[in-house]
Amino acid sequence: MSGCCSEEKKQPQEVVAVSSCCGSSSEAQAEQSRSIDWLLWGSLSLVVFNYSLHLLGIEQLPPWLMTMSHGVFELMNTMWWGVVLAAIFVGVLSRIPQEMIVSILGRGGSISGLWRATAAGVFMDLCSHGILMVGMKLYQRGASLGQVMAFLIASPWNSLSLTIILVALIGLPWTLAFIVLSVIIALISGWIFDRLVERKVLPGNPNTSDLPLDYKLWPEMKKGWSQIPWSGGLIADLMWEGIKGSRMVLRWLLFGVLLATAIRSFVSLEHFQEYFGPTAIGLIFTLVAATIIEVCSEGSTPIAADLMTRAQAPGNSFAFMMTGVSTDYTEVMVIKDTMHSWKTALFLPLVTVPQVTVLAVILNGVPL
Repeated sequence: MSGCCSEEKKQPQEVVAVSSCCGSSSEAQAEQSRSIDWLLWGSLSLVVFNYSLHLLGIEQLPPWLMTMSHGVFELMNTMWWGVVLAAIFVGVLSRIPQEMIVSILGRGGSISGLWRATAAGVFMDLCSHGILMVGMKLYQRGASLGQVMAFLIASPWNSLSLTIILVALIGLPWTLAFIVLSVIIALISGWIFDRLVERKVLPGNPNTSDLPLDYKLWPEMKKGWSQIPWSGGLIADLMWEGIKGSRMVLRWLLFGVLLATAIRSFVSLEHFQEYFGPTAIGLIFTLVAATIIEVCSEGSTPIAADLMTRAQAPGNSFAFMMTGVSTDYTEVMVIKDTMHSWKTALFLPLVTVPQVTVLAVILNGVPL
């Protein structure tokens, strides 16, 4: 028997008031008001306010507010290009058929699939927040949980531009060592997450789909390429689609900028760096600082270089870059919102931090 909602759809000319079974007009308005993303718009407003304060150059401000406005200005100028590029990538991904993405990444839960996801993370030249936007879109397009985690863990500071900077700061041997170790952690962590999904400890990706038996990647790519409607507004359309698709990430990104600059305003980085020596206590301080301080990958690189050159603590340097991603609250909250699972989000630091700690102790030469 059909319900009143279906009856109303058959008689649209009579639908003036909403019947009780479908919700009252006041309930509809309340639902619409609840749809306003207060965290997104509130954070955006405060970011614009602080950015404008710095541009105006007002000197009669409290010291903490001057520090915060300068920090917002600095962080936004550092990460804007990564966010824009990521938005374009997300827009492109939204138009690529799911079968093609699954074919490129390989079968979820397999070693080859993890290798492909890790390689994609290493070679994609985006900041950590941009990578997060792309990673969540990959999840929505069917990548396995292990592939998404491997992609996120391997990628944030392994971009080409940051790798070149890191070589200049700490030298080629240490840079290559850090890249290899981060790839190892990404592969191990991705494998662990896939096994946890197999054992029903963590929920799998509901967006996963199997490829048709007769699916051929290259012919489909050629066909898709020939059907692209090239025009002047294509990039703008892709970026707008990417921004809409990345709304969940942007809300936490902007909030993270505010929280990071607030910490900068009241807690001096020099106090952390003073105690970052190659000792057990220094490593503990590094892990705590990496957890508290929210910095983009561009910001973590010079700090990690200081830990290497000034504190003579290569393990702390590696730990700062890696756990800064694993314990980043922006990343944890975005994973929770995208995957609808606190458990999955909290397993990211639970799986990765012990591995990072062991490797950091070895690099520092501190006895276990």
